[in-house]
Amino acid sequence: MEARLRQALARAEEVARELADPETARNPAKLRQLGREHARLDQIRQTHERLDRLEGELAQAREVLQDRDPELSQLARADVERVRPEIERLERRLADLLTPADPLDDRDAIVEIRAGTGGDEAALFAAELFRMYTRFCERRGWKVEVVSLSEGNLGGLKEAIFAVRGPGVYGTLRYESGVHRVQRVPVTEAQGRIHTSAATVAVLPEAEEVDVKIEEKDLRIDVFRSQGPGGQSVNTTDSAVRITHLPTNLVVQCQDQKSQLQNKIKALEVLRSRLLDKMIAEQESARARERRAQVGTGDRSAKIRTYNFPQNRLTDHRIHYTVHNLSDVLEGNLDDLINALRLAGEKERLSA
Repeated sequence: MEARLRQALARAEEVARELADPETARNPAKLRQLGREHARLDQIRQTHERLDRLEGELAQAREVLQDRDPELSQLARADVERVRPEIERLERRLADLLTPADPLDDRDAIVEIRAGTGGDEAALFAAELFRMYTRFCERRGWKVEVVSLSEGNLGGLKEAIFAVRGPGVYGTLRYESGVHRVQRVPVTEAQGRIHTSAATVAVLPEAEEVDVKIEEKDLRIDVFRSQGPGGQSVNTTDSAVRITHLPTNLVVQCQDQKSQLQNKIKALEVLRSRLLDKMIAEQESARARERRAQVGTGDRSAKIRTYNFPQNRLTDHRIHYTVHNLSDVLEGNLDDLINALRLAGEKERLSA
């Protein structure tokens, strides 16, 4: 850990110099990348400095313990009892900060939720997942920007695509990708039978132009009239945009913004993230052939979690995690679950 600490502190000085360079200010992509790296390294620096100060206090208190004056010894003993637990906490914190991290973890994210098998009930569940994630993000102080919403019957959602912006968003949400299964009595069921439905969640790291270069000649852009509720431009102008990336046949559309230009910008943002996700998935697929991942890389075909309403139970099948507070989780209280997933993910990365 000492070697990692020295490297991190040396890199922190390099990053600070690069950020002060006027050339960096003229390169927005590099400025964003260095800004994220600086924030992470500064946490390491501050934690290390705090740990150094407390270790100095502890050494001084232990010296005073040898003093013959009982009053001084008693004060020193109180200092030792106060400082030692804080040192242990900071040592754990520093070890966590120095654990090799995925460079994408600090990125913002694009989250896509789609109703799966189950008709109207699946659309209702997709709407509940959208509400759960937006509440979790609000509690974290993250900004949520809706890119596209496709409404279903009974207040459900066929599809929801939204961007989440804030510190460490992708690293926190990345393990939410996969098939989410719900077991409950649907509102449309008269005989009280439990049905099983599903929705898929995809969490993509927000891509920057330096990650994925999109050529204009590779795009087919169609415009059409927006559907559903919205502002004055909805249903009156051809402001909705559909973009097809011809080499991969990926299709993205956006209609929730007020203008055609805004919809095109948002659609390109989602397309760039999907292309980056595709590149990552191909790399992870090659890696998975060599070893089996404990948490996985977010394969959308894999059932990752079950929400059982009759038992108020949530089970994450990847890490065998079960709690009986489903109602709290659906209110956005995901911290314990996500922390358990991140811990399993870090262990898996360290064993790679």
